[in-house]
Amino acid sequence: MTERIHDFLRRRRENGLDDGPCLVVDLDVVRDNYRAFAKALPDSRVFYAVKANPAPELLSLLVSLGSCFDTASVPEIELVLAAGATADRISYGNTIKKERDIARAFALGVRLFAADCKPEAEKIARAAPGSRVFCRILSDCAGAEWPLSRKFGCEPAMAVEVLEHAMRLGLEPYGVSFHVGSQQRNQHGWDRALASAAAVSRECGERGIELAMVNLGGGFPAKYLKNVPSVKTYGSAIFKALRKHFGNRIPETIIEPGRGMVGNAGVIEAEVVLVSKKSEEDDVRWVYLDIGKFGGLAETMDESIRYPDPHAAGRRGDGAMRPRRPDLRLGRRAVREGALHAPGQPRNWRSGADRGHWRLYRNLRCRGFQRLPAAADLPHLTRLLRRGPRPAPGRYGLKGVDRW
Repeated sequence: MTERIHDFLRRRRENGLDDGPCLVVDLDVVRDNYRAFAKALPDSRVFYAVKANPAPELLSLLVSLGSCFDTASVPEIELVLAAGATADRISYGNTIKKERDIARAFALGVRLFAADCKPEAEKIARAAPGSRVFCRILSDCAGAEWPLSRKFGCEPAMAVEVLEHAMRLGLEPYGVSFHVGSQQRNQHGWDRALASAAAVSRECGERGIELAMVNLGGGFPAKYLKNVPSVKTYGSAIFKALRKHFGNRIPETIIEPGRGMVGNAGVIEAEVVLVSKKSEEDDVRWVYLDIGKFGGLAETMDESIRYPDPHAAGRRGDGAMRPRRPDLRLGRRAVREGALHAPGQPRNWRSGADRGHWRLYRNLRCRGFQRLPAAADLPHLTRLLRRGPRPAPGRYGLKGVDRW
């Protein structure tokens, strides 16, 4: 939380206006984020994904900074125009559009549209003749917190057919787009998608279609509970991938940051309405807020708030966790079944490996685990253990813990 946000919320409480959830965005942070993207990829045009936050004040700031805009609906287009942007700075990036919405966008001056199939290209040709079209291709989204489904995009081989069909309909085949998944923490996640985009571009070139643009999409993460790479790190990795797959003929590029532009710029102030338990013996407490997961907190899914409770059983008065004796039978059963057994290590209950398993299981129980996860979950649990004292490589029945 920035000092400006803190002061705003304090004044709001002092004036008796804190009667409901409130989202506060520091526009100085948005300004810094925009400049970071522009500096990290200086040859790419920034198309802010309006769906991330369409507040007029935020859009006006980005207009003044020179940003372009990726829109998914006619109302978003109208908001961007009302903020002062010209239509040539707008992309209608939704691949599933009503024909009347395409016509409305065309009437407002928009000339850049996305498609991922021939029927969509046909709608654009009828409602927005002569416009530029880019085709979205599928990406495996490896490394993303929120891998995208196959709802948007097509196989690269089909993209060539879609763009050729668009040219026959009188449209201008302009480029290729993809999305590497939301909250993409792997800075190299663009490499494989760019390889596919380059293959589409080459195939189109062999058919006499010269594509000018590659839309790198979004996926740039915002920091919630976990640290994320810097924008500079992403920019360097993406540029290397462009050189790798396109050589010296790097096309025009577009990036579409949304969450990465505004996710760390704001804070939601909410009220705890009730804290309760479902039984007297229950260690789990239910905390109810005056804002819901789908009423403003959707981006927090799979990210929870964790804090020590000094009043809970099994903890010290200062809030630190107190180690609890593990369930020996459960621990041994899990080891016997191989859940925590590394290949090549003896399954001897009196061996050092067995004592190590016991310590690892106790370590997990101290972090709130009620049961041991399956072997497939070992990379995840090892990352959790990194947040506190963790076992040395090989000592607790896991070879190379530090490499997970």
